[in-house]
Amino acid sequence: MASESMASAPLTLPVLPLDDEVVLPGMVVPLDLSDNDVRAAVEAAQAAARPGGGKPRVLIVPRVDGTYAGTGVLGTVEQVGRLSDGDPGALVRGRGRVRIGAGTTGPGAALWVEGTAVEETLPDPLPGSVTELVKEYKALATTWLKKRGAWQVVDRVQQIDGVGALADNSGYSPFLTVAQRIELLETADPVARLRLATAQLREHLAEQDVAETIAKDVQEGVDKQQREFLLRRQLEAVRKELRELNGETEGDGSDDYRARVEAADLPGKVREAALKEVEKLERSSDQSPEGSWIRTWLDTVLELPWNERTEDRYDIRGARAVLDAEHAGLDDVKERITEYLAVRKRRADRGLGVVGGRRGGAVLALVGPPGVGKTSLGESVAHAMGREFVRVALGGVRDEAEIRGHRRTYVGALPGRIVRAIKEAGSMNPVVLLDEIDKVGSDFRGDPAAALLEVLDPAQNHTFRDHYLEVELDLSDVVFLATANVLESIPEALLDRMELVRLDGYTEDEKVVIARDHLLPRQLERAGLEPGEVVLEEASLRKLAGEYTREAGVRTLERSISRLLRKVAAQHELGDRELPFTVRPEDLRELIGRPHHVPESAQDPAERRTSVPGVATGLAVTGAGGDVLFVEASLADPETGAAGLTLTGQLGDVMKESAQIALSFLRSHGAELELPVTGLKDRGVHIHFPAGAVPKDGPSAGVTMTTALASLLSGRLVRTDVAMTGEVSLTGRVLPIGGVKQKLLAAHRAGITTVVIPKRNEADLDDVPAEILEKLEVHPVTDVRQVLEIALTPAEVPVGVAA
Repeated sequence: MASESMASAPLTLPVLPLDDEVVLPGMVVPLDLSDNDVRAAVEAAQAAARPGGGKPRVLIVPRVDGTYAGTGVLGTVEQVGRLSDGDPGALVRGRGRVRIGAGTTGPGAALWVEGTAVEETLPDPLPGSVTELVKEYKALATTWLKKRGAWQVVDRVQQIDGVGALADNSGYSPFLTVAQRIELLETADPVARLRLATAQLREHLAEQDVAETIAKDVQEGVDKQQREFLLRRQLEAVRKELRELNGETEGDGSDDYRARVEAADLPGKVREAALKEVEKLERSSDQSPEGSWIRTWLDTVLELPWNERTEDRYDIRGARAVLDAEHAGLDDVKERITEYLAVRKRRADRGLGVVGGRRGGAVLALVGPPGVGKTSLGESVAHAMGREFVRVALGGVRDEAEIRGHRRTYVGALPGRIVRAIKEAGSMNPVVLLDEIDKVGSDFRGDPAAALLEVLDPAQNHTFRDHYLEVELDLSDVVFLATANVLESIPEALLDRMELVRLDGYTEDEKVVIARDHLLPRQLERAGLEPGEVVLEEASLRKLAGEYTREAGVRTLERSISRLLRKVAAQHELGDRELPFTVRPEDLRELIGRPHHVPESAQDPAERRTSVPGVATGLAVTGAGGDVLFVEASLADPETGAAGLTLTGQLGDVMKESAQIALSFLRSHGAELELPVTGLKDRGVHIHFPAGAVPKDGPSAGVTMTTALASLLSGRLVRTDVAMTGEVSLTGRVLPIGGVKQKLLAAHRAGITTVVIPKRNEADLDDVPAEILEKLEVHPVTDVRQVLEIALTPAEVPVGVAA
């Protein structure tokens, strides 16, 4: 390490102050003598100099904001004369550091002080760390000088050997601030001073590298833009020359949007809006982001089929034949499409294609359980009408912009799904299937169902405005088919704009036909089998539909057929079965296992649910169609059970109220019905609905609960082949309910032969297929007493309260 600095004899010198400047030892600087303080110090030094005693000496001290530094530099006046601009000046050389002491007197007008020269000593030889520090500083200084092009100074820096002199040489660096120079001046230890100078130089080089990188990136970006601009101009010139060579007029190019808009067959208002956007595009620069937005909008408008329409197929019989060939059953939908085509034909024949700006579109809502063919029906309708078909999946859509589009001000804006569907169809009169409209949700981004109100309103959709297009789009000629599983999930305002068509499920006969004509050929192809290699007898298909699946649709039936064919194909590949093979009903258990849904009527009488008093069979409607619903009732022991009514099975409020009504009716009319109800005051009544994990609600189980309680109190069993539905009142009246068709289909699937329904629902039997009504004995009733007479078996023992 460097040794400590040693002090020498005191010096008496005139002060030469420098404002905001610092001179370090070894530096030679010119000073302007027009400054009074500088001139006074030089004159005082000249006056004090003895002849032959050497050059005049001054004490150069930096002065910042009127404050003198504590350390100055002993300087000698080398020469006095004129500066390059003609003003008087002096050349001063810094010799060494001087610590400033007390003031004193001297000749001239200058300020005189006493000071002590600071001597620096270093060990010989220098430690290795100091030698490395010297090399590092010289390397950094050489790098900086080369960047500035000062090659002649590099050799001079390399020739400096002294540690302190090398550190003081950094005083010439123009990037150092006054504070940094004063810090160097006041650092007496040469090693510490060199280390400080090295750190300052290293920091400056790092900042310079960052600045150079930024400047280089900016320059490259500017050069790229200029190069792109020049290339685009050259490209335009080349295209112009090519058009002239080919005899084309100005504007035939694909990029000339004005020519494309004028050549396109656009409606009047759409053309005006497009030309306005073209004018904006022509005024904007190539670098403007608005130009790309306008181009995207113009491309979208030009790609829409504004005046493209497909001719409807007015062969009414042929259209009905197409629907019958592709779908079995679904007569309501087929009749509605046939009616629509017939009306369209008559309107076209009489020149009434457009009335009041509106065309004769249609909006149908197909509501039914899963698997009944709602989605595939849309494609069949388009096929029958000779129109294009587009499917729009709405399940899980929560953003209103998905329907009405985004505003063009947003980055990545797109038109809504309706406009995209029209664009995809390529015509203004396609069949658009809005799939799963009941699964549309709403959140902070808006309500898509509310955005659909204008789309599906025949009185408004001829002037539909998408937020992205902002021009009127005529949707009055579009046939909209909306599908849903649950009617209650569709907003009432939206449902009011659609014509409701219910698909309540297939009968067993219809399922057999569908499986034979549609499902089996499709699954044979998917299994890699020829049509005659595997044959399913009709009895096998009927057993598959009746005992292996219990659903309103045919999806599970198709999966069962697929599984069956895969099993046969695998056995053939393994050499265990020869083809062709005919699948008989008795082969099903071996191939795909035991049946999963055996009707109650087919079970052993002792194993049936209604084999004990207090259990009745009801009918319900779920999201998957109709289903049977069992109600169980029991009485608690008067000594251990608490009085009152207990309900279990995850029931809704309406169903709980129905249970209270049923119990109240039996208590008030027990004597009339010959039921021992006197013990009900002290005994608790428990009513349970199995499948407790499934939520249940609604009033239609009222007669079923009444029958179960009457069976419990009388000890008479409920007939196994009887199922019932209806709301009950406190006076015993049976009130109407909904879903009669679905409930009767469910009863038929479950093997029920006798069904009790409210008298006021008798008109709904017209919707039930005739083959189902032939197999069911339907009893319309008005009073719960009639239900008990039909459902309860005759009493074989004297009436008593069941244990």
